[in-house]
Amino acid sequence: MNLPNALTISRLVAIPPLMFLVLARFDYHDQIAAAVFVVFSLTDTMDGQLARRRGSVSDLGKFLDPLADKLFVLSVLIVLVQEELVAAWVVVVIFSRELLITLLRTVAASQGRVLAAAPLGKTKTVTQVVAVTLLILQRPYPELGLPAALAVGFAVVFTLSSGVDYLWRWRHVLLPGGTTASAAAAAPSGGAPGAESPVDPRAAALGKLLEDGRLTLSVAESCTGGLLAVMITDQPGSSAYFLGGVVAYSDEAKRTQLGVPSDLLERHGAVSGPVAVAMAEGARARFGSTLAAGVTGIAGPDSDDSSKPVGLTYVAVASPAGSTSHQFNFRGDRWTNRRQAAGEALQLLIAAARELASGQVKSA
Repeated sequence: MNLPNALTISRLVAIPPLMFLVLARFDYHDQIAAAVFVVFSLTDTMDGQLARRRGSVSDLGKFLDPLADKLFVLSVLIVLVQEELVAAWVVVVIFSRELLITLLRTVAASQGRVLAAAPLGKTKTVTQVVAVTLLILQRPYPELGLPAALAVGFAVVFTLSSGVDYLWRWRHVLLPGGTTASAAAAAPSGGAPGAESPVDPRAAALGKLLEDGRLTLSVAESCTGGLLAVMITDQPGSSAYFLGGVVAYSDEAKRTQLGVPSDLLERHGAVSGPVAVAMAEGARARFGSTLAAGVTGIAGPDSDDSSKPVGLTYVAVASPAGSTSHQFNFRGDRWTNRRQAAGEALQLLIAAARELASGQVKSA
């Protein structure tokens, strides 16, 4: 049991006394309840930050953290409905959203995926905490009735919008052929999939597109450390289209092996869209491939010397159609962030290969 997990469990332990405080009738019980709610809500931010900073992200923490968040807020809301301080439909909306996302996470987990928290999800949690706090305090302070009603409205809006955002971000989890191999969860922690791991369906789909279209591929990797190349070459027969890759972990390697300009690294930093593009274009030029991907990011648990957050990742694809860069903000541990980066690169390469296969762009 580490400190981050203990903080998460403390939210679950705090639920019964918090419900008692809201239901009780003694001087300042509402004020005490609001204070307890706010204090334990702050542990939601602390546990994740501590886990990432200390490199102690665990499967138990991944399971308990979202569960504790949902139960902590919903249990208080249910009591507030009983006390006629909030409409029941508000709780129904919030519960439905949480149930839907929980089901989505369950489906993803069955495929060996861990769905990282999205920025809107964190905003949703903040608005719910503010709304619940004001709802508790409106009883001793009636003048807070209007702010509480407005806060509830904002919470409902962000609850619904974050739910839609999650479904859109992870829609490929629910689509055939767009999921990660179910045995990915059994991959050795911190490394590449084991020799007996089945091929990632996205790597198989990409391989078929490349082979059918007589296209070739190369990669340039930084934060993924060769994981993308491993996933691609897990596919039997990948030598027909995969020409090679460069793991350019240092800035010097990016300059000497991929031709990334020094001024680009100084101006934008190694973790940036322009550098990802330069890496992809460097790999494409070096190997003479039709397509190339460049991946650079901060896998964690610690950030680099800049103010850029852990999980920030850029994936670029270079093709005859030109070069594009895509930004991602992953919220998992080091291994999860690296695997998600490689997975997103596969998705982008599939899209680029389909564009070439459709004849929209000349592949020569």
